[in-house]
Amino acid sequence: MRILVLGFTGYLGGHVVERLRALPGARVLGGGRSRDADHHVDLATADPERLAKTLASAAPDAVVNCAGAVAGDIVTLAEVNARGPAVLCAALRSAAPAARLVHLGSAAEYGPGAPGVPVTESAPTSPVGPYGATKLAGTAAVTASGLDAVVLRVGNPVGPGAPATGLPGRVAAQLRDGGGVLRLGDLSAYRDFVDVRDVARAVELAVTAHGPLPPVLNVSGGAAVPVRDLVHGLAAAAGFQGRIEESVSGSARSARVSWQCSDITAAHEVLGWRPAHTLQESLRALWEDGRTP
Repeated sequence: MRILVLGFTGYLGGHVVERLRALPGARVLGGGRSRDADHHVDLATADPERLAKTLASAAPDAVVNCAGAVAGDIVTLAEVNARGPAVLCAALRSAAPAARLVHLGSAAEYGPGAPGVPVTESAPTSPVGPYGATKLAGTAAVTASGLDAVVLRVGNPVGPGAPATGLPGRVAAQLRDGGGVLRLGDLSAYRDFVDVRDVARAVELAVTAHGPLPPVLNVSGGAAVPVRDLVHGLAAAAGFQGRIEESVSGSARSARVSWQCSDITAAHEVLGWRPAHTLQESLRALWEDGRTP
């Protein structure tokens, strides 16, 4: 089985590649802007016809799109998260219409949640910022493509190698820098955290599943956890004995999305998937990983 992973050097992509390479008989190819890429692909600027030629040469049985931007101005987010999947789908229809596409979306596409009510895949989507909006546009391109495709709507990933663009990696970086005080913003929001290794396992199951899949599946921890608990849990894993100072102000998104949780029933029913790692295990793995986020 030939599997092309786009965004293979990123946080999610790296774990996905590691997981897929363990599949018997799998040939995993990396697509991206890296010099190490088997196929050079930049979805933000790719021409559909040229990308189709690249895909034809790769001859994939499955394509996993882990490419995405989580930060930057709205143009950057739109180019990668919205235009990218649309161009990819157009190229796949031309060059490899039978290939399965597994696209990584985001729970940010849902927007604010009602406390105590996990959102299902059929829930209305109302993202509050450019990131969620552009990810939702990418999902729309994939689900309307007519391809054998599934979008995995990923919660807040955590675990080994977490980058400093997200809270877990940023807190880990501060803890590694030392000091007796950890200064952070408002930590009162609730988020649904999922181990990055569990995300990779969900991708594996989606790639190898027989028959058509639903257009969207939630891949998350299935529980709303106070962000404050994550920070204190990571501090405990690091043996931090100092003081955690929390300001009354935080990000605009945290203020507008105070509670978020995904219903993961469908992923269990369709893929047989459920999280295998607890949040404590994820935080310990993040700290013990040793890589600078």
